[in-house]
Amino acid sequence: MDILTAGRDPGTADHYLWCTPETVSWGTLPTPATPPALVVESGHTVTFDTVSQEGLMEDQGRDPIGYFGQFGVPRRQILPDAVALAESGLRRARAPKGPHIVLGPVHVRGAEAGDWLRVDFLALAPRVPYGIISSRHGRGALPESLPREADGSVAPVFSRFCALDGPGRAGFRYGAGRATIGVRPFMGLCGVTPRHDDPLSTIPPGPFGGNMDLREIVAGSSLYLPVQVSGAGFYLGDPHFAQGNGEIALTALEGSLRVTARLSVVRSVSGPYEAMPFAETDEHWILLGLDESLDEAMRQCARLAVDFLAHRTGMTPSEAYLYLSAAGDFSVTQVVDLVKGVHCAIRKRDFAA
Repeated sequence: MDILTAGRDPGTADHYLWCTPETVSWGTLPTPATPPALVVESGHTVTFDTVSQEGLMEDQGRDPIGYFGQFGVPRRQILPDAVALAESGLRRARAPKGPHIVLGPVHVRGAEAGDWLRVDFLALAPRVPYGIISSRHGRGALPESLPREADGSVAPVFSRFCALDGPGRAGFRYGAGRATIGVRPFMGLCGVTPRHDDPLSTIPPGPFGGNMDLREIVAGSSLYLPVQVSGAGFYLGDPHFAQGNGEIALTALEGSLRVTARLSVVRSVSGPYEAMPFAETDEHWILLGLDESLDEAMRQCARLAVDFLAHRTGMTPSEAYLYLSAAGDFSVTQVVDLVKGVHCAIRKRDFAA
């Protein structure tokens, strides 16, 4: 495939936003004082050209041409905006810091604290025909034992290059074998600006969204985010080609994406009473619990799911509790972002008239 390069043409969207040293932050989220990278009306659509941090990280040499070149990627398939970021002198925040390149924020006129921002994901497409899966020593679900090299030595960084080798699939090569990964693009990190004056690390998610790694927010889905500050301050980053629930080794199949989304202010929602992000697809309502303790994330998700059904359907909380025990699908979202996630998918068809 040809790469989807940066450009200033929004196509069918109302606006276009791409990664430059002026429109991104590296490792921290926007604050209420961060100037907007773009100002839009509620209901407008925006095409975002996002850039993955893979190939830009310090332990990868901060040189996407050299890094991806070692895997045989020709220069013409390396994004010019990734190269420009590497050459710009942009540096990750010293503290707190995460790995993610964050594009935004987008100010949505009329959004105020207490509202909700509805993000309708209209399209997500890979910008490059390859991605990277990485683990780092001391990270992931098994930090004491993995990753290691084939000889058993500790691997500070252990990665696998995966080429897109057909519609909707990537190849994962191991030894003399090969596995297939289904490509299902989504943004690992998207949210609204937290109300904190000091910039937060991009790693832990929170009530503002952020690094949720919720793989269900694919094209055709909607994400609801509780607005924290005037204008909402929407941002996104950490583009993923694919991810398994849990994301146990630290990253998903990471790769730059072009994303088109509609941003709309919603004054009230028929959702959970607690102001936490939740999502909707054609088939499911999806509630998300977040906490440093996986047990507490599960309890929060259960409470939110009970409240959601009681509010949406008229069930009593006890009835919703029983229904969810028989028909709610609870899954571990991720366990690698300091704050862990559990999500519950509720089938809409179970409530069809």
